[in-house]
Amino acid sequence: MSQLICWLLVGLVHLVPALALFRPGLITRLYGVAPDSPVFLLMHHRAALFFAVLVACLWAAFDPDGRKLATLLAAISMLSFLFLYHRNRRPASLSTIALADTIGLAPLAWAGWHAFQQ
Repeated sequence: MSQLICWLLVGLVHLVPALALFRPGLITRLYGVAPDSPVFLLMHHRAALFFAVLVACLWAAFDPDGRKLATLLAAISMLSFLFLYHRNRRPASLSTIALADTIGLAPLAWAGWHAFQQ
C-alpha cells in the first residue's frame, strides 16, 4: 500500500506540467513563456515528456514490473532539474518547481528502494 501511495505522489509532482500538453495555456501561466516564442514549442514538448513520466509513475503504482524503469525516469526528471536549478543560482521564478521536486524525492526514494529490492 505504501508503494502505491508513493507512486501516486511522484506522479502528482509531474501532473501539472504534464497537463500543459493538453492545455498549452498552462505554459504561459506556469513558466511565463509567450505562445509566439520559439521556446513555447520546446516547453510544449517538455510537457509531453512529463506526461510520459506521469504515465510511468501511474503504471508503476499498479504494476510492480514497471517500477524499476519508472524509478529511473522520475529520478532523471527530478534530479536533473534540481541539479540545473542549483547550478544556475536557484532562480526565484523556479523555486516552486524546485520545492515540488525536492518534496517528491522522499516518496520516490521509498518506492525506488522497494523496486530495486524485489
